Amino acid sequence: MSRAFTREDDNEAIADIGERPVSSHRNLVTEHGLALIEAELAELREELGKAERQADRERLALVSRDLRYWTARRESAELSVPEPGSDVVRFGMGVTLEGDDGKKVHWKIVGEDEADPAKGTISHVSPMAVALFGKSLGDTATVNGNEWEIVKLTSGG
Repeated sequence: MSRAFTREDDNEAIADIGERPVSSHRNLVTEHGLALIEAELAELREELGKAERQADRERLALVSRDLRYWTARRESAELSVPEPGSDVVRFGMGVTLEGDDGKKVHWKIVGEDEADPAKGTISHVSPMAVALFGKSLGDTATVNGNEWEIVKLTSGG
């Protein structure tokens, strides 16, 4: 196969990477979430330089795409810090819930890019967070047929 055909195939593969979808929801972020975005941007800028020096076109395309995504997320980020001592569930707060079975779970409500349920954080647009917003200690929320009682609120998570 000639080199010309190889390059054309490479360009086709690079063109197929597509853009990362950007959420249509408000981009609320915690202080930690904003720091994560900044760190991601710094790392991607460094990777971009390496890809340029190595003339790695595929890596350059992938890093450029991710840099566009994180730049857009940084530009639309709205820092939101809960009021200390708030008695209703708000963005950035930690909520301890008790289910019908007596089992307790704790979630911190964060931005979409920061959410990681395995680490105890959920997105502010998740069904659980939406069901909890505006509720107080002792209130219940029903999600997916399960009822949860709010047993503790914390401002910092």
